[in-house]
Amino acid sequence: MRRRVLLAAVVALAIVALPACGKDSGTGTGTDSAGAGTAFVAGDGSIVVLAPGDRVAAPTLVGQTLAGEPFSSADFAGDVLVVNVWASWCSPCRAEAATLERISTEFAESGVQFVGLNTRDSDTSAQSFVAKFGITYPNVVDRDGLIQLGFRDSLPPQAIPSTLVVDRKGRVAARVLGEVSEASLRAVVEDVSAEPAQ
Repeated sequence: MRRRVLLAAVVALAIVALPACGKDSGTGTGTDSAGAGTAFVAGDGSIVVLAPGDRVAAPTLVGQTLAGEPFSSADFAGDVLVVNVWASWCSPCRAEAATLERISTEFAESGVQFVGLNTRDSDTSAQSFVAKFGITYPNVVDRDGLIQLGFRDSLPPQAIPSTLVVDRKGRVAARVLGEVSEASLRAVVEDVSAEPAQ
């Protein structure tokens, strides 16, 4: 009987504590400007690199950019693709924005394409974010989070921010849950871009 009461207490505590783990630490609300109650899965920024034999094919990312242009990751077949999932209301996303832009620029001539996946956000807030941080790579609109769900084999559906590195064969080579460090991302992009395309 005591075990049941203790187990019930632990479960109740976990239910109360879980929402607090998924809130945006920058605002304390965990909500976005496009809808109330949207929380994100925080990560520690560590990178998981997959051996070539353990990699799975990344889905084709298709959508419209914040600039109103069509986008398809299929247009970058043979390139390394770095996909960053972000939202303007996410504090870690703001913290990593300059890092992503720097590395994107650094590797632009090396067959490495960055793309942002702006999720659960308003266009106005997202466009302000892009302008504020001087982001030059394309950013695909994923207002309802459905495009991100296509990466569910590699990412939790609410992992914001998160970054995937897709190799030249179109397979997920690495992932970061949470704010990415410049040194870690640069090292992974260098390693993956040095792999043979065939």
